[in-house]
Amino acid sequence: MSAPAAAVSVERVTHRFGSVVALDDVTLSFRQGEFVTMLGPSGCGKTTLLRVVAGFERPTLGRVLLGDTDITRLSPHRRPLNMVFQRPTLFPHLDVAGNVAFGLRVAGVERRERDARVAEALRLVRLEDYGKRRADELSGGQMQRVALARALVNRPTVLLLDEPLSALDLTIRLEMEVELRRIHRESRATFVYVTHDQREALALSDRVVVFCDGRVDQVGTPDEIYHRPSSPFAARFVGDANVLPVRVTRVDGDEATVVLGGSDLVVKARGGASVGAAWLVVRPEVVRIQAEGPLRGIVRDGAFRGTGFSYQLDVPGLEEPFKAEVSSEGGAALLPIGSEVGLRWDPGACVLLQREETT
Repeated sequence: MSAPAAAVSVERVTHRFGSVVALDDVTLSFRQGEFVTMLGPSGCGKTTLLRVVAGFERPTLGRVLLGDTDITRLSPHRRPLNMVFQRPTLFPHLDVAGNVAFGLRVAGVERRERDARVAEALRLVRLEDYGKRRADELSGGQMQRVALARALVNRPTVLLLDEPLSALDLTIRLEMEVELRRIHRESRATFVYVTHDQREALALSDRVVVFCDGRVDQVGTPDEIYHRPSSPFAARFVGDANVLPVRVTRVDGDEATVVLGGSDLVVKARGGASVGAAWLVVRPEVVRIQAEGPLRGIVRDGAFRGTGFSYQLDVPGLEEPFKAEVSSEGGAALLPIGSEVGLRWDPGACVLLQREETT
């Protein structure tokens, strides 16, 4: 079965603001009907790329394609795309239905069809009884739903969303995540979403694109990005993993022996490994804290996180604190600062990445 065709794509896009390179030779395709999230820290280029796709920025180099059609020089209002911004801006003099219908009215859509499409859009965002409400009578989450309805009423091929949940309280954000997944399923549109929140990206997406310094660092499913990061940056940014400098001293099939903190550890080497410098990626939640272990650490900080405890530990030979998260089940108590403990994890619960030797 062939993969869905690209709804929109960018080819070799570079964009500069004066001497600042915001995007550096980016090529990406967003397939029809998928939910793709562009994830990265502030200033990494993800929002700039979204604006290039929307037509608000014209790239310095490269092109934007809608299917097979080059739309690089097409103005925003002529692209079958709609954008939802971080903070919804509703017309205060119009009620909810008027706000949703605004684009259709400008386009000259006949009254009967306009009313039907507005009703359909409001049903999709579960605001069917709010048509006569004014903007100042809505909560933040409701205003963002109206903004979504206003974008969806135009039946765009692609919906672009620029951190639409970041201004909302946590409880409302979690509710809106559920609604966004449902709206995506029901609308069958392509969603291209921008966020700096890795938890949000993993929860929403079919694919995640990790950005770093204007370039694509990794593309994959949420599971691939989290469990098989391809770079130290992706490992640290998505899930705040321990990224530890080690030396591989022996490789035997799919197992490798590494030296960490003066101890020899055997780990699984997915995709092969070679003797020499490497990065060992260890997620905090796979670490077990016990009385004894192949590594020793001293607790320098600990915090209760509801379902468990989060620790930072000093491990001999490591410059940065080692992070561990353990369950609070069974009446476990928070370990005192200064406690010496053993650390271990399953050999297959970590990832080896190549590391260039420093001179």
